[in-house]
Amino acid sequence: MLTPRQLFLRHQAQTSDFPLLLEIERAEGVYMYGPDGQRYLDLIAGIGVSNVGHRHPQVLRAIQDQLDKYLHLMVYGELVQAPPAQLAQALTATLPAHLDNVYFTNSGTEAVEGALKLAKRHTGRTKLLSCLNAYHGSTHGALSITGSEGFKNAFRPLLPDVHHFRHNNFEDLQLIDEHTAAVVIETVQGEAGVRVPVPGYLPALRQRCTEVGALLILDEIQCGFGRTGTFWAFEQFGIAPDILLTAKGMGGGMPIGAFIAPQHIMAGFKTDPILGHCTTFGGHPVSCAASLATLRVIQDENLLAGVAAKAARFRRQLVHPAIRAVRHCGLLMAVEFDSFEVLKPIIDRALWEQHLLTDWFLFCDNSLRIAPPLTITEAEIDEACAGLLRAIKN
Repeated sequence: MLTPRQLFLRHQAQTSDFPLLLEIERAEGVYMYGPDGQRYLDLIAGIGVSNVGHRHPQVLRAIQDQLDKYLHLMVYGELVQAPPAQLAQALTATLPAHLDNVYFTNSGTEAVEGALKLAKRHTGRTKLLSCLNAYHGSTHGALSITGSEGFKNAFRPLLPDVHHFRHNNFEDLQLIDEHTAAVVIETVQGEAGVRVPVPGYLPALRQRCTEVGALLILDEIQCGFGRTGTFWAFEQFGIAPDILLTAKGMGGGMPIGAFIAPQHIMAGFKTDPILGHCTTFGGHPVSCAASLATLRVIQDENLLAGVAAKAARFRRQLVHPAIRAVRHCGLLMAVEFDSFEVLKPIIDRALWEQHLLTDWFLFCDNSLRIAPPLTITEAEIDEACAGLLRAIKN
């Protein structure tokens, strides 16, 4: 009988020639465990997914309770089902009043696709703007607005009338004009290596979109659901979007995403044509139950209150001559080194010698990613920092 590793290599598609090949048998909290019982501290939370940790008991209970009722019933948006309806209400309760309508998807990139269609439908325009070094997903529309030519060229032709501007550059805001359907921007850039908006930038962007009638779409797929220390990152910058994207951390480990907009904008999908956007599994009741439990865990355990102190604890300890900078917004952190050639051996030693799982960023490959579950304790932070420093020194 073939082992899981052999089956993985023989039959499962990979996306690089150098997969980690770390075999995991179970996970709980901030730790993952191999078949031999070896424990690995997860410093990236499944790339921003497990914000409340792996297999949080409250999330597991919600999943089990829903399993005992029903699974998939009908394509999204036809039958009244409590889990998506209750989750939609809970999400909108965290948001400004105008963001009152939720369209559930299976993933972040699907949320992007739906939002792009909605912006074109509502404005009647075709021009889309996004940032250089932005990452919004891998499907054709999301890839079109991703700001890296290296990831796009092999898959052209992509969407027409897509343009890119420089993040934190005020002059480039003039590229937003009366032909623009939407500007799509990460509230905090993730794959660019955690780039935080400079003071006044997002308000100026918001004002420019309003002036020309373009919709502002904030991508909080990675930085939402408490990752930055507020439930939504945009709360820290004094603005609100016309459409909000979320996924990753919202599911507690289950696949789910959403785009959220005012009801009058979302209504564009109902007519001319009917079923203007449709998904079979979006709003799956089990994923929605898990997401609602995740939201409640963040609120009930007051996880947001500890994010700033935990980030500061990382920063105090991650001091070494090889570290050039530490950028962060809450527990979305980038530790910068001279080059990928310096960083990659550190990541490998951290995993195989110190049993810490981390990563680099797609568009900033000289920076190490730290984005642990928000539930990480002080002792676990100390364990992680000590292991990282040993990996740097070796």
